[in-house]
Amino acid sequence: MPLAFRVDDLTGDATRALVAHHLAGMHASSPACSVHALDVDGLRDPAVTFWSGWNGDELVVIGALKQLDEENGELKSMRVADAFLGTGAGRAVLRHIVAEAAARGIRTLWLETGAPDDFLPARRLYESEGFTTCGPFDDYTDDPFSVFMTRAV
Repeated sequence: MPLAFRVDDLTGDATRALVAHHLAGMHASSPACSVHALDVDGLRDPAVTFWSGWNGDELVVIGALKQLDEENGELKSMRVADAFLGTGAGRAVLRHIVAEAAARGIRTLWLETGAPDDFLPARRLYESEGFTTCGPFDDYTDDPFSVFMTRAV
């Protein structure tokens, strides 16, 4: 499925609805103190670039890159719309973000994802794209509901 990625200002109804759906899913799978997903205001942080991926006029996927410093970035808020699960959209947005990070000179990417079984498909995707488990990074601390991963860009 061809996807058109664009930097998104988070004002569109479809984008805001998918961000809300993402947050609801995170809260359904983890206690609130272990949910590290960003809301719309958090995704508007100047250190964050947020993309949406579209197939025609249908929103398929979202994802973000948070610039931690000149050489390090964090993947944030990746979510595929339910109707497009299993279509490769998650892999497509992940590869898009990795390519954008490389173009910015980022050398290492980091991410935090959930430890419960609900997050197993995401962890498998990240592993298949070269991410390996690691310890907490940036401001994160050990959390039984979190898995931390990293890879070179």
